[in-house]
Amino acid sequence: MMQTINGLTAWLLLVAVLGAGATARAADSSAPTEQPLHYTGEKHFQHIRQLTFGGQNAEAYFSFDGTELIFQSTRDGRACDAIYRMDTEGHNVRRVSSGKGATTCSFIAPNGRSIIYASTHLAGERCPTKPDRSQGYVWPLYPGYDIFRAGPEGENPARLTDTPGYDAEGVYSPLGDKIVFTSMRTGDLELFMMNPDGSTVEQLTDEPGYDGGAFFSRDGQWLVWRASRPQDKALEDYRRLLRQGLVRPGRLEIYIMNLNERQPIQLTDNGAANFAPYWHPDGQHIVFSSNMHDPSGRNFDLYLMDVETRALEQLTYYPGFDGFPMFSHDGKKLVFASNRNGTVAGETNVFIVDWEPR
Repeated sequence: MMQTINGLTAWLLLVAVLGAGATARAADSSAPTEQPLHYTGEKHFQHIRQLTFGGQNAEAYFSFDGTELIFQSTRDGRACDAIYRMDTEGHNVRRVSSGKGATTCSFIAPNGRSIIYASTHLAGERCPTKPDRSQGYVWPLYPGYDIFRAGPEGENPARLTDTPGYDAEGVYSPLGDKIVFTSMRTGDLELFMMNPDGSTVEQLTDEPGYDGGAFFSRDGQWLVWRASRPQDKALEDYRRLLRQGLVRPGRLEIYIMNLNERQPIQLTDNGAANFAPYWHPDGQHIVFSSNMHDPSGRNFDLYLMDVETRALEQLTYYPGFDGFPMFSHDGKKLVFASNRNGTVAGETNVFIVDWEPR
């Protein structure tokens, strides 16, 4: 959701813009038809399974009981993402958004009775126009994005946000009492929290820069998210692009916050593109994606961080894109998106593993 300003496409385009790299081998006629699903060094991954095949699929998030996933996908001839559900074996795939406009950042309520996602369909039934990248690699902040709540199969969608500009990246608290989301309503990209019916909106961050992709800890007391804190000329560039409805990714760090104290705590400081953080159910570890070990910026791997010691462990070793990780609420499974085993360059699919703590 969680993760992205323009959904899955934004991060995949980033990889493509930086260069085809290892991902392009999937389209090389000399490459084998099938690539490995499991790579040397991925010691925490047991019984890896590929759940989707073809297209662009990512931001897959567990239902609270761990039996289903909700995700976004560009498929069925569409030009932008729609929201889908499936069981954790990859069966019973069905679309739960309207199929109009662009959608991103979906999540299932803890009680299973509703879903939320962001959509531009009220601003237009067609996919929004992609941004002009003459200014380099930028993400669009489509002002038509609002957050909607619907029944578990997408029935009776109701609009939760109704302010000018971008509202997206919403997720439920595991307690079911709050939704955290990102909004442009103050003129900057900040984190906000609201009740599940859209009432009682509170602003959580107020530093210049992008704050987004937040998730609650298992006990609902903490948030983890990604943020940029541009300075000097970088801040001028950020604000100039923001006025055009754009933002430039590249340097994003991981932060956490206790919802009682509400003081941001920075976990990473490596100058890389760190994103898609999620709490381990033990509340002591964060899993996230980063290109910190690739000077070219193309290779995103998953990492596990100890929140107290800041000790890092690399989890994935595929030479391409691995991102959007989420633990099941019992900590027994991990779902993520990857370019591994793609049939064409840049294809992204959803994978699930049994988590081995070791």
